[in-house]
Amino acid sequence: MAVNRVPVLKRCRSLGLEPMVLGYDKKSRRTLTRSNRKMSEYGLQLREKQKAKFIYGVLEKPFRNYYNKADRQKGMTGENLMIMLESRLDNVIFRLAFARTRREARQIVDHKHVTVNGKVVNIPSYLVKAGDVIEIRESKKDSNRYKAILETTGGRIVPAWLEADQENLKGTVKALPTREEIDVPVDEMLIVELYSK
Repeated sequence: MAVNRVPVLKRCRSLGLEPMVLGYDKKSRRTLTRSNRKMSEYGLQLREKQKAKFIYGVLEKPFRNYYNKADRQKGMTGENLMIMLESRLDNVIFRLAFARTRREARQIVDHKHVTVNGKVVNIPSYLVKAGDVIEIRESKKDSNRYKAILETTGGRIVPAWLEADQENLKGTVKALPTREEIDVPVDEMLIVELYSK
């Protein structure tokens, strides 16, 4: 399996992202010195795509597949794409505050700690639907790992489209998110422009 091994803070700096977006509370002390050259239109579009891929931890080929799927659906392609990325199981675990970062959420799903509607799912890219009940498996709930996670993520605000029961490590998808509810600093219109060339 391909894994992105670029240091997170370094990548955040190059893309102009705050590490908080990814769940990291570290700050980079270095500043990025950019030349005064104006970035081309293609450069801006590419950067937005790289931002979205990096935030959600998706590689190029699956990202292209999400785009093609979003393009075939009704409505705005960019919005569909963002809603699809946001409803990935690893992202939902992160949003429910059952993981500190999306990378950790992906690992939790990979290690078969998560059930969706009572069935174990170990596919991080699994797309949740409205009404799905997501829960950490009973046998894993008492582990120190989740106690530590909840101590760290206790103050995190769970989005309105999800309902979290953090004591029982259980969450419900009330509805799929709308674009307004997705607080990711990505301009999806630039991604659509890039792919529609």
